[in-house]
Amino acid sequence: MDIVILISGSGTNLQAIIDAIEAGRIEGRIAAVISNRPQAQGLTRARKHGIKTLVLDHTGYGTREAFDADLLQAIEQFQPGLVVLAGFMRILTDHFVDHFTGRLLNIHPSLLPKFKGLNTHQRALDAGEQEHGCSVHFVSSELDSGAVIGQCKVPVEHDDCAASLSRKVQQLEHLLYPACVQLFCSKQIQLTPDGVLYQGTTLPATGLDLT
Repeated sequence: MDIVILISGSGTNLQAIIDAIEAGRIEGRIAAVISNRPQAQGLTRARKHGIKTLVLDHTGYGTREAFDADLLQAIEQFQPGLVVLAGFMRILTDHFVDHFTGRLLNIHPSLLPKFKGLNTHQRALDAGEQEHGCSVHFVSSELDSGAVIGQCKVPVEHDDCAASLSRKVQQLEHLLYPACVQLFCSKQIQLTPDGVLYQGTTLPATGLDLT
């Protein structure tokens, strides 16, 4: 399956997916990596592996709608079966999300539906959570609210701070994202009106526990 990955920054989750593909753990290939920031380190990562890269600088657009329209066209030239948001720091328009519904994935640093949005690690600490983690979900028009495919969990220790939780969760992300990409590429999951269908069974709201 051809995959297009969208990035804005360092591309550590991109690297995890590249490594999994090269190790034969994902039945797919990255057709292109697209960044909205010209200096994103993830572009260098992609080029080192011979992956085509494109830059679509959002600062050159007057509206989100105009940027997303060009981004949609840039993606569709590769006719991907899957589009992966890997640290893509843009809120996408409904038109864009609707176009790619069912083949657009994102990763979020919390155990959704808890702690949508930003500052998830500190919010987990403030709430006294005993476990924390990350979730991969289908993207919907509502922020961090799409159907969850899978989660990885880590215990919150008494001496954890936001920085230490962030480090632990990022390590989990590098395991979880490739695993969920493979579930999609191998056609083991699909998005339905009732949620995520996995091998013929609708998953619970928290998806698979892939810890």
